[in-house]
Amino acid sequence: MDVSFQLYSARNHSSWADTFELLGKLGYTQVEGFAGVYEDPDETRRLMDDNGLSMPSGHFFPIAQFEDNLADTLAMAQTLGIKQLFCPAPEDALRDGADLAAWSDLAHRLEAAAKRVQDAGLRFGWHNHHWEFNPLPGGEIPMQVILDTAPSIEWEMDVAWILRGGADPMEWIDRYKDRITAAHVKDIAPDGDCVDEDGWADVGHGTMDWPGLTAALRDAGVSLFVMEHDKPSDTDRFARRSIATFNSF
Repeated sequence: MDVSFQLYSARNHSSWADTFELLGKLGYTQVEGFAGVYEDPDETRRLMDDNGLSMPSGHFFPIAQFEDNLADTLAMAQTLGIKQLFCPAPEDALRDGADLAAWSDLAHRLEAAAKRVQDAGLRFGWHNHHWEFNPLPGGEIPMQVILDTAPSIEWEMDVAWILRGGADPMEWIDRYKDRITAAHVKDIAPDGDCVDEDGWADVGHGTMDWPGLTAALRDAGVSLFVMEHDKPSDTDRFARRSIATFNSF
């Protein structure tokens, strides 16, 4: 199976040229874009082509990229070959203390964005963090509000963030398996370890049951698996160990 790499994980690496060369040598065939590689899309495309990489998915933030800046977003996707466009996070006002009305409004905006992107022949979805699993004052779970109110969007499940949000990923995979089309694969270190990396670990070197989670996601029809580490101290180590672990499942 092709393995993708979220380029945000390498934002502090030596250079994008070095990063793409490293990923190609390690056996990655895909990368996932973010704002840091959109500044010069032609150069990014050249680096991908030179190293046998494609970019089937990309993150675009904030949601206004699909509203006020849609033409530029679609042009970027065309240059880089992106077919699945994901909004990766809520705006700041929604991250702490937002109510049901605010999350519902976001969901309606996402549904409208999905229609615009789909009308252009591409796919659109949401990528979660932990905020979406923090119960609202009335007990509602924002992730459920998003998925139920925006039925046209796909879901790129960031499994580790679900755990950090206090929820059970397996329950969410079972409940929404028809909506999950991609997954971020990263790991959580044991308590007290990897403090300088915000408690994240290389895939397979933490506490998560990635063999079981991968099997469940594959059973749900997921084929796009994206390796990610939010704050690696060593990009080479993370990229090397993570693809080796994932390929062993």
